[in-house]
Amino acid sequence: MPSRPTFGNWIGLIALGLIWGASFLGVAVALEGFGPVWVAAGRILIGALTLSAIAFAMGVRLPLSRGVFVFAAAMGVFSNALPFFLLSWSQQHVTSGFAGITMSSIPLFVIGFAHFLLPGEGLTQAKTIGFALGLAGVAVLIGPDILTATGSEFETLARLGCLAAALSYAVGAIVTRACPDVHPVGFGVLALWVATAIMLPAAILSEGVPSMPEIRPLLALLYLGLLPTGYATYLLVGIIRSAGPSFLSQVNYHVPVWSVLLGVLVLNEALPGRFVLALAIIIAGLMLARRTPLRMQAAR
Repeated sequence: MPSRPTFGNWIGLIALGLIWGASFLGVAVALEGFGPVWVAAGRILIGALTLSAIAFAMGVRLPLSRGVFVFAAAMGVFSNALPFFLLSWSQQHVTSGFAGITMSSIPLFVIGFAHFLLPGEGLTQAKTIGFALGLAGVAVLIGPDILTATGSEFETLARLGCLAAALSYAVGAIVTRACPDVHPVGFGVLALWVATAIMLPAAILSEGVPSMPEIRPLLALLYLGLLPTGYATYLLVGIIRSAGPSFLSQVNYHVPVWSVLLGVLVLNEALPGRFVLALAIIIAGLMLARRTPLRMQAAR
């Protein structure tokens, strides 16, 4: 059973929020030197190598049974390959702050899926009201008054792409919850290599072999692979073992905050009032819905 969260758990939670929040900034910078498919493929490959090294150091073996592999493959697709591509493509046309705020809808999607797919995770009155409130926040987020925030002709489609990525992460969380009991690091390694096997050929076929980029986008891609995709998985495992998954899920509350702040401070992105209002509504819905804790995988 998880123990009471320690000071170290709280530091780890804040660190994860910053790491995952900065990933949207990292994607925006990586796109300066790589195509969107290569951004997704590159971070997954680097993440797979990073987590494999961690697993080797820990002496963790890969769970290679057929049943586990099916779940790992599904996680690789829905938690890595598909959302990473959707976000990389979408961030060519929307701000990193918008992409980050959209991710705060992930727990709301999980609540809805869990009601139908996971025994014992039915919607309570508080969850139902929180779910509805969160959806209202998402509606505010994609409202017509901010569709021209970047001026791209594909911005509407890109906003839907961000929401589709959030939905994909939610499916990945349900898959992970339903998986047989395995070591999470070994499971994560297997999922990342499945995602690599999908995205690396896709990147070569669709965008060719990239030329050597400038140092700035290259460092951004290295960051995406080493921290948000690789090391963060190891960090969250430690928090789950010590304080439990319900404590970890609180990271979803402040990932969007870091995303918006870093986008404003580093990329000089605008901060319209509607963004703040949408974030406030979504977080209010999350807090209300989680009055009865829901165990879930955190967004990254």
